[in-house]
Amino acid sequence: MEGYRDLVAWQKAMELVTDVYRVTQKFPKEEIYGLTSQLRRAAVSIPSNLAEGQGRNSRREMYHFAGNARGSLFEVETQIEIALRLGFITAADAAELAADTARLGKIINGLREWTATAGS
Repeated sequence: MEGYRDLVAWQKAMELVTDVYRVTQKFPKEEIYGLTSQLRRAAVSIPSNLAEGQGRNSRREMYHFAGNARGSLFEVETQIEIALRLGFITAADAAELAADTARLGKIINGLREWTATAGS
């Protein structure tokens, strides 16, 4: 495996972070320490975990950290739904983010499968 920047999962996760920051800029100011912060933190955790897993230089650890990234992705999906229900984001933004998270989830699942079976 190459460096973490070469991982498609990391690249797509970085795009998601940018989109999350763009969307959360529109959240109410009183949410800056609430949902805004939590959603941004969960989004940032996805590529961070992928980079850390790659940096550990072990398939077993990559599998583990990709699992952490997947968990953070589910957090983002849940928080997007909360933001939609509270009227902080439009249905169009929520749908776009949901499509992005679904694609990223498939990529992360593929990465986990590859790390679990590579070399066996």
